[in-house]
Amino acid sequence: MNAKVRPVQYFSDDYLQQCRNMSAHDIAEFLEAFRLMHQPAEKSKLISIKIPESLLATFRKKCELEELKYQTQIKRIMRQWVEA
Repeated sequence: MNAKVRPVQYFSDDYLQQCRNMSAHDIAEFLEAFRLMHQPAEKSKLISIKIPESLLATFRKKCELEELKYQTQIKRIMRQWVEA
C-alpha cells in the first residue's frame, strides 16, 4: 500500500518570532492577501473601445519604458478608480 507523502514545512526561530510579533491587523492583511492570491482567475470580457491614437501610443510607450503590460495597466487604473 502506497501512503501519500506530504511535504513538511519548517520555520526558522527568527521567522516564528517575527510572526509572534505581528499585530492582529498585520495578520488580517496577510490572510486577505493570501486569499486573494489563491482565488480562481476571473473571466475577462473582450471589448472594443475608441481611444485617440496619440493617447494610446503615448500610454503604450510609457508602459514599455516602465516594463509594464499596457492592458494590465489599464485594468489596474480602472480598478483603482472603481475602488476609490
